[in-house]
Amino acid sequence: MHQHWPKSIMVASLLLVLYICQSASASTSTWAPPEVWQNNGALYATCKVRPSSTLAEGLPKVYGQVLFKQDYPHGKLRVILRFNGFPTGSGPEPRAVHIHQYGDLQQGCDSTGGHYNPEGVNHPNHPGDFGNFVPQQGKINAAFESEAMLFGHLSVLGRAVVIHEHQDDLGLGGNAGSLLHGNSGRRLGCCVIGISTPNPWNTYSRSMTRRLQKI
Repeated sequence: MHQHWPKSIMVASLLLVLYICQSASASTSTWAPPEVWQNNGALYATCKVRPSSTLAEGLPKVYGQVLFKQDYPHGKLRVILRFNGFPTGSGPEPRAVHIHQYGDLQQGCDSTGGHYNPEGVNHPNHPGDFGNFVPQQGKINAAFESEAMLFGHLSVLGRAVVIHEHQDDLGLGGNAGSLLHGNSGRRLGCCVIGISTPNPWNTYSRSMTRRLQKI
């Protein structure tokens, strides 16, 4: 004998299932590690840049650090670049910086894959297309906001930052490479993004603020 559930119970059960599915989806999109709650609702990350192990002879050996901070859950990602090792001659060439798909340095920066492109769009609309930066006295010091994220299923944690040989043509090069990577040339240096304490960010954000105040 089949048992017939009252219609009201069936509707309530269906609504409960939909609510659970929506809640699971929402929690996935705003996933956050415990460090967020330990740091007053902000997540910090960093990566230590080193020259690629496959760097061709004659190319500059770039060292430095990339720092990240994002407020949970939908704050704008803030980024600080600190690089050195570029040539100090006149007319310094702008250098492109991008987030790449894989945090894999087994073959130097060459094994980090292409640009991180979770939405399958053309360059320069990838979330980690940081653009071009001009070295001053062999160094790049820059602070800016990015469309990339540290939270959720599109988090860039565990992926790589790559500094390139040339400037990014910003998708205006008129060929397939331009829409993939901006024709920015070989990979000089790279690093893998990982969660950090607030200390590096606090130290260098104060330094950047003082530098901007002097300009």
